[in-house]
Amino acid sequence: MDRASPLPLWAQLYNDLVRRLEGGAFGEEFPGEHQLTDEYQVSRHTVREALRRLRQAGVLESARGRRTAVRRARIEQPLGALYSLFSEVQARGMQQRSEVLDRGLRRDPAVAARLGLDPDTDLVWLERIRYADDEPLALDRTWLPASLARSLLKADLSATGVYAELARSGVRITGGHERIHAVTPTTAQRTQLRLPRGVALLAIERIGTAGADPVEWRKTLVRGDRFSVVATWAPHQAYQMQVAAGSPAQP
Repeated sequence: MDRASPLPLWAQLYNDLVRRLEGGAFGEEFPGEHQLTDEYQVSRHTVREALRRLRQAGVLESARGRRTAVRRARIEQPLGALYSLFSEVQARGMQQRSEVLDRGLRRDPAVAARLGLDPDTDLVWLERIRYADDEPLALDRTWLPASLARSLLKADLSATGVYAELARSGVRITGGHERIHAVTPTTAQRTQLRLPRGVALLAIERIGTAGADPVEWRKTLVRGDRFSVVATWAPHQAYQMQVAAGSPAQP
């Protein structure tokens, strides 16, 4: 800190913290006021003013009972368009990878009914944790007819999306519909996704179609602090929001 500079100490601290953040510092935990006071040899008033300005700029976020943290970039998904979470993460310059927790063949009459299939139809079951910049983003569970998706049982999905892998077998997801609602995470889900305290999950339930045929049933739990949905509308274009009656069951 240059005490001979006409630039206030809080502004010097602000600039240095921004410099360090841009260099990848504070990835796990942002330092507290006492730590910054000791490190920079300035008053707590100076530290608090610099942190206040960083919060105003959207660089930091804090809440009562929680430590100050670096605000992570959110993945914004427009409504009304088919999308792949894999592609959305990559399009924002983030590193995408998946960890397969479980997969295999299953028979699930409830899922088969959603896809209009016989109850004893063999289904490919896939459970993954999705990462963006090496931080857990979502817990993803997918069911597809084995007649179309058997290739997924041996595919390396660590660095590619399910839709891209299906396309190699000639199966293309062309449309569908999904339902999004907020859920309270379980202790296990909070641990799996390294979810900060006070952060909810968005549950996305999707039926994907190939042409007119339903071929995918998917349940995704995505971190509410890393993902949001956005909508645009115009005077001559309809925009709808449907509110389901009652409280939805958690996937």
